[in-house]
Amino acid sequence: MDRLQAMRVFVTVVDLGSQSAAADHLDLSRPVVSRYLAELEDWVGARLMHRTTRKLSLTAAGSEILPRCRQMIELSSDMQAAVSEPHDAPRGLLRISVSTSFGQAQLADAMAAYVKRYPGVSIDLQMLDRTVNLVDERIDLAIRTSNDLDPNLIARRLTVCRSVVCAAPEYIGDNPPPQRVEDLSRHNCLTHSYFGKSLWHFEEDGEPVSVPVQGNISANEASTLLRATLAGAGVAMLPTYQAGVHIHNGELIRLLPHAEPRQMNIYAVYASRKHMPAALRSMLDFLVQRFPENPVWDVGF
Repeated sequence: MDRLQAMRVFVTVVDLGSQSAAADHLDLSRPVVSRYLAELEDWVGARLMHRTTRKLSLTAAGSEILPRCRQMIELSSDMQAAVSEPHDAPRGLLRISVSTSFGQAQLADAMAAYVKRYPGVSIDLQMLDRTVNLVDERIDLAIRTSNDLDPNLIARRLTVCRSVVCAAPEYIGDNPPPQRVEDLSRHNCLTHSYFGKSLWHFEEDGEPVSVPVQGNISANEASTLLRATLAGAGVAMLPTYQAGVHIHNGELIRLLPHAEPRQMNIYAVYASRKHMPAALRSMLDFLVQRFPENPVWDVGF
């Protein structure tokens, strides 16, 4: 029996939820998948799954064996990478999580450039506006904008995330532009549900300043706020990686240029340095080069 392949079959069945889905994914027949599972159970001496017509569920033994199978598969990949020739190109699948706004504005183009350089790597890009559990959701790499990261994860800083207060010419034509940050409290401010929902933070003349804001539109991701701002709905605080191009072409007007919104950092976050695949290592190096300390989208700000 190819025990490593049997472990791969077992893990795939668990991850995909059925033997049929695993068979399609692994390009195996359903009987072959069943045989691998039976042989693995014979080898470990215990039943690993409860099989019903509706669903599969793990036995106690299966729950114990599953993480060990994952470790064995990962170790096998690491051993192969360790003895491969240095010039071998990275290959395999990378699952990457990123916010919708950064994914659409910057990361999608970056991934297109990456796979042109490394055609042996496939990217599964998960656009999620929430903090994912890397292990539970099988995410290899997460791009996060934060100043407060989980200390249990490994983070590689990529670049800075600057923001800008802006509005469409249509809105400014109907509302006198704010001259001081305090004036924002009298404007219709479009806010993010999770970041600065009712209080915007600035640095003005070297001093921290906070101003309460409110408005009739809030959203849980910045791309929606951008569209509403472009439509003239109000004033928004948006990341420069997203709003910069619209300010440069005149679709948006930058407000309060003397006041600097609080900066955040953009990180590439992953779970472990152990058994790091060559594809993940190359992706990290690529992102560091792609997104330097002074990114191209901040030119002119």
